[in-house]
Amino acid sequence: MSDVFKHQRRERKGSKVASEASYGVRGTKTAGRTKDSISTVSNIEELGQPDENAQRAGKLENPYQQGAYKRFPVSAANDILKDVLTNYLQEERYEVEWARQMTKTICEVIQSRVKDLLIPRYKIVTLVHIGQLAGQSMQINSRCLWDASNDTFASYSFKNSSLYGVATVYAVYFE
Repeated sequence: MSDVFKHQRRERKGSKVASEASYGVRGTKTAGRTKDSISTVSNIEELGQPDENAQRAGKLENPYQQGAYKRFPVSAANDILKDVLTNYLQEERYEVEWARQMTKTICEVIQSRVKDLLIPRYKIVTLVHIGQLAGQSMQINSRCLWDASNDTFASYSFKNSSLYGVATVYAVYFE
């Protein structure tokens, strides 16, 4: 063993020291042939000196949580939906192009106001329907796969003499 290697071995108690071949150097020339080595040297820890890696690992906690810290506030979302639909649709008459643009606008406003509630780890999906009232019947259904203990939704329907508006916000817990 070389003196440098012995000195490194004494300084690194409790760690592994790899040979040159494991660092990418292809061995040494001995009598016309190359001698390859992929061995490592391990030392036993002295009692009473804890390993630095073990100390660091003991301080770390598992970041995974199995439920929401804060539940999605359905009543606050219902208030937002009622406020936005009433303010945007109260005095309006139904027109096709206007309804198309207003649906996008209302959806963006609801989305931003719900996100301002700062509920962590929830994905927010917003749907808005605006249609003409002309004596017909309409039924809106939705179907999805979710966890009933964490996921929820809020919905509000608005109606005036010319149109109806239905807004739904789905809050899906993101693990």
